[in-house]
Amino acid sequence: MGRMLIDGAPYHIEHFQSYIGRVIGISDWLTIDQKRIDEFARATNDLNRLHVDPEFARTSGPFGGIVAHGFLTLALLTDLSLSAGMMPDGVDYGINIGFERVRFLAPVPVDSAIRMKATALAVEPRQPGRWTFKSRCNIEVKETARVALSAVWTVLFINAAKSGTSRAELETSAQKS
Repeated sequence: MGRMLIDGAPYHIEHFQSYIGRVIGISDWLTIDQKRIDEFARATNDLNRLHVDPEFARTSGPFGGIVAHGFLTLALLTDLSLSAGMMPDGVDYGINIGFERVRFLAPVPVDSAIRMKATALAVEPRQPGRWTFKSRCNIEVKETARVALSAVWTVLFINAAKSGTSRAELETSAQKS
């Protein structure tokens, strides 16, 4: 998705108030195949048969087949946010702060495609070169036209030059803690 211009305001962190309450990004579609589900299951030791056993999921599960882990869907927000171009100009990187009101609303069947739609909720300056940013992220399933996940995501956006902290200094600080 290209850079937006709303009410004459560039898609820049210092002009971001114009974007509050508006959709700021829609990702590309991403197919959730069995390989991705199996790799996530192994990485997290969540081998629930609804995710990894097609016969069991089809005959005994409530969804009629394999579905993705809810936490896999949540974990894909980072990738989907990059595809959606959510980070505004004037920001070098973001640090994940956390989530509020995470809701798993519908299953994501194997081999279905998902995308994220993000709406800006708030941006607050914290100190020079740092802003707390909140967005409502909804993950939609193409084949069912349903929202599978909804969450409020909080990220600390940083402009390294304006904050006076280099990326190397942040990494060194993180390693010490």
